[in-house]
Amino acid sequence: MSLFTFKKLTQTLCIIVISVGATFSSLAQEAQITATTPTPSTTAEMSATTATGWWNQAKTKTLDIYNNGELSIMLSGYARHGRNTYTPERIKELNELAWGIGFSSATRDKKDNEESIYGLAISDSHFTPQLMAGYAYQWMKPLGDRYEAGIGYTTLLISRTDYFRGIPFPGILPVASIGTRSTKLMAAYIPRVSRHKGNGDVLLLFARIDLN
Repeated sequence: MSLFTFKKLTQTLCIIVISVGATFSSLAQEAQITATTPTPSTTAEMSATTATGWWNQAKTKTLDIYNNGELSIMLSGYARHGRNTYTPERIKELNELAWGIGFSSATRDKKDNEESIYGLAISDSHFTPQLMAGYAYQWMKPLGDRYEAGIGYTTLLISRTDYFRGIPFPGILPVASIGTRSTKLMAAYIPRVSRHKGNGDVLLLFARIDLN
């Protein structure tokens, strides 16, 4: 595979993953609108939109987040491996100081829930680079006048040297956050990927700080 072909493939996969995540929230919002005001014309329009227009809607949403979102820096610093999944000896061999940096752009929808796109590079469990890019949606809950908490999901592409020779592969993970609108402590959880111990069960912690 040539370098040009690899770059085009990676770009295409990024658009697909980010757009699929954006589509989930778009279709959920449209379904809710249809459920509250069900009419034959609305149902027909929804069917046509779902069948032919979801890709364009997703791309439009992604571009809107990119162009109009609040720019933030993401700072990674810790990855906790589950103590019931990894032996003490194995944990000593693994890297839990997952230092890294990235950037995100985030907007709020009509219900004040958060949508974002991001790119993040960290030092993985084996002290090698791990690259991630994706879309995240969080349902936000105010905690008093200043603070808030969120929970949601992210669809993303991941590139690791120990999987598929570094070729990006897709994933979907739960995410959560707590803090202010401009500064948050965030977490993403990688579940155990098999019945065997020593895979997955990792909690990644990082901070997101508004640059605007």
